[in-house]
Amino acid sequence: MSAVAATLRPIPFPTRPMVRRDPAAQAFLLLRVLFTIAPILFGLDKFAEVLNDNWSMYLASQFNDLIPGNAADAMHIVGIVEIVAGVVVLVTPRFGGLLVAGWLAGIIVSLLLVGGYGDIALRDFGLLVSALALSRLAAGFEDRHATGEPRTGGVAHDAR
Repeated sequence: MSAVAATLRPIPFPTRPMVRRDPAAQAFLLLRVLFTIAPILFGLDKFAEVLNDNWSMYLASQFNDLIPGNAADAMHIVGIVEIVAGVVVLVTPRFGGLLVAGWLAGIIVSLLLVGGYGDIALRDFGLLVSALALSRLAAGFEDRHATGEPRTGGVAHDAR
């Protein structure tokens, strides 16, 4: 299988016994849930404006000039992309983790261009690294559901 096909292949959730015994499976599950739910909620909030009633303040004018319409339209497009990214993580976390990491990189650049949001950019950098970790963990879970064991190396299992 090519690297691209492997990256895009859907990966099932780890089994309950696997999650109970394997810290890597626990981390994979936690990150997968986080990066499914958070982007979807942030994307929906671009329309509902419950968490923030002025998402446009985070949009750098350089980005706004590239996106059709005004800043509010741009944030609706951003919301749609975030919702799609969350769904992609749900289905294919290896690619979804990379997608979310790239998206977060764009958000970081926008925050730094706007200025005054270095604290949020730093937090988003932590999320970016976590999304990359999700992608790497997903690579280890590609065929794990079939055998119940790590593909290579893996975490040592408790021999109780």
